[in-house]
Amino acid sequence: MAYSQRPHGDPGLQPERTSLAWGRTMMALVTVSAIFLRWLPVHGLPILLLFAVSSAAALAIYLTQRRRYGASSRGIHEERVDADVRSVLWTAFAAVMLGGLGIGVVLVG
Repeated sequence: MAYSQRPHGDPGLQPERTSLAWGRTMMALVTVSAIFLRWLPVHGLPILLLFAVSSAAALAIYLTQRRRYGASSRGIHEERVDADVRSVLWTAFAAVMLGGLGIGVVLVG
C-alpha cells in the first residue's frame, strides 16, 4: 500500500526538512563528542561526563528519528500535525547540561 511508504505524497514537505534538521543536530553532537575525547588529556576524567551526555543525546535523536518522521507524515495525511515538544525540550535540556558541565570542568580542572 502506498500509504505505508509515503503517506503524504510529497517528498519536499516538512517531515523531510525536519528529519534533516534532526540529523544535523545529531551529527553536531557526535562531532562535539569526538572533540571532548580529544580534550581528555588536558582536562582529565571529568570530560567523560561531557562525552557521555553528548553521545547519549545523539543516540536518543538517532533512535527516535523514525518515530518522529512517521508521526509527521501521518499528521500531514490526517491534516493534523502536532509539534514534538518533548524531543525539543530534552534536546534543550541536554544542551544546557552540556554548557553547565563544560563550565564546571573548566573552573574545577
